[in-house]
Amino acid sequence: APAIFTEAEFYQRNFDPREYLKAFYSMSDSQEGASAFLTQNLRNLHKMFSLDGLRGDILIDVGCGPTIYQLLSACEHFQKIIALDYTDRNRRELEKWLKNEAGAFDWVPVVKYVCELEGDREKWAEKQEKLRKKVKQVLKCDVTKANPTGSVSLPPADCIVSTLCLEGACKDLPTFRSALRNIGTLLKPGGHLVMVTALGDTYYTFNKQVFSCLCLKKQEVEEAVVAAGFEVKFSEAQPYMVDDNRMDLKGVLSLVARRCPSAT
Repeated sequence: APAIFTEAEFYQRNFDPREYLKAFYSMSDSQEGASAFLTQNLRNLHKMFSLDGLRGDILIDVGCGPTIYQLLSACEHFQKIIALDYTDRNRRELEKWLKNEAGAFDWVPVVKYVCELEGDREKWAEKQEKLRKKVKQVLKCDVTKANPTGSVSLPPADCIVSTLCLEGACKDLPTFRSALRNIGTLLKPGGHLVMVTALGDTYYTFNKQVFSCLCLKKQEVEEAVVAAGFEVKFSEAQPYMVDDNRMDLKGVLSLVARRCPSAT
């Protein structure tokens, strides 16, 4: 585990989206763990976005990174998607795929997997097209700021999805708790928060670089969500049993919460 917290500026300078995608999102990976981690998250997202009430007009993805996997189930239930991330290179990498540029990462195996969960593997091209159309903006954000999007004001969202973001961005539990309050401000009262959070993980690594991760327990995450003005609707922790040299992950928490109507 890294002795020190990975600061935002280190991400901005050193986080290589291409290498990250190769290490964590290649479905064809011979490494069993690589696919197991991804497919487990895809199944959990499919399950959460099938829950009652998870639909609406605007979805904001907080800490999207260079990835789209977290939007594949979501895009069936929302009309407009706004993707937010801290680093310029992550946003650029995402835009490359959205614009279907040469050299963009190939998400087809992942899209096919989600289409299979939804009952029709052959709809993959249609789903890609749908997602590309629905992502309206890709913007910079900093979850540690009271106003995560700075001077850009966004319409309040019906739903926020945040996967594997806050535990990388927050150096300690108080920062994590305040980040949840910060991103909660992007949501309509009564809107939903959908989270996938690493449990018991202190680091992840790829391409010979190590990034810190806030080591969290299920109860700590749930308590932080409630303290940020939410009511937990669904929470399920699954152990991560794979011997994986990329991280020391113990489990993954899938959580859906509703922002209390009175929350300010």
